[in-house]
Amino acid sequence: MQPLKKRILIIGACGQIGTELTERLRQQYAPHKVIASDIREGDEALMKGGPFEVLDAMNYDALQDIVINYEITEVYLMAAMLSATAEKFPMKAWNLNMNSLFNVLNLAKEGKIEKVFWPSSIAVFGSTTPKQDTPQRTVMEPSTVYGISKQTGERWCEYYFNKYGVDVRSIRYPGLISYKTLPGGGTTDYAVDIYHKALKHKKYICFLEKDTELPMMYMDDAIAATIGIMEAEKEDIKIRSAYNLAAMSFDPETIAGSIRNHVPEFTISYDPDFRQEIADSWPQSIDDTEARNDWGWQHQVGLDEMTEKMIEGLYAEYDTSN
Repeated sequence: MQPLKKRILIIGACGQIGTELTERLRQQYAPHKVIASDIREGDEALMKGGPFEVLDAMNYDALQDIVINYEITEVYLMAAMLSATAEKFPMKAWNLNMNSLFNVLNLAKEGKIEKVFWPSSIAVFGSTTPKQDTPQRTVMEPSTVYGISKQTGERWCEYYFNKYGVDVRSIRYPGLISYKTLPGGGTTDYAVDIYHKALKHKKYICFLEKDTELPMMYMDDAIAATIGIMEAEKEDIKIRSAYNLAAMSFDPETIAGSIRNHVPEFTISYDPDFRQEIADSWPQSIDDTEARNDWGWQHQVGLDEMTEKMIEGLYAEYDTSN
């Protein structure tokens, strides 16, 4: 598709990923070509940066109106209820995560959208999945509401591609870390909160055990992967469920050590809660060979570089408040 004809709708633009994805796409394609939407208004930068529509992603008619009015060609469906929050509101999570996907897939099926991005997650895996170098195709027995909805969504994406030719693309995000937006209710959120607490209080109480290793990624890499898979040639996308995606894996003790290189007095203690059981069901490391081979995925940021970026990004906020 020619960039001049491209018009993008981001659903869930106020979320952790959506905020930064909107900013990046507006820089890349011109602000008026990227329409942000969410169930509530966003911050000042998001609202002033380009078109914005208040949208309930479960309202098919409202979504269709926006798609038609703005002549949308691509949709990034980022609206979802994440793992920890979804365990508290199972049916709300299921309805949001699934109905919003069906709405977008059906608009694409009807020819009103040319291309769809829908994010999956490492939550599709379960306790029976191989923990180390989890392969692209493996046992998937998720035990969380979020994971069940994501696994189901993967199957529907593949079905709509095979049955109706819908150009839908997906990646399984690991835990995502950014200083620009606050955590959104996920089990890997400790790896964001720990930086805030390190600078603000010089200590952190972690809701996971110290040796709970999980796959993680700096947000810049996640945004690059998201845009990268959408810009790839159609014939290069050989997996229509969701691609494994990886950058680094670490546990709370390791990230605390990285933070101490910048905040030597930082201390961490542990008080595991219900999220420990969720984390224990997920992989410790991911094999993303197929994403790297098929459409050229490469991560850029490792743990220590990420820590530098996080502390630099948050320093002004907490330096002025102490």
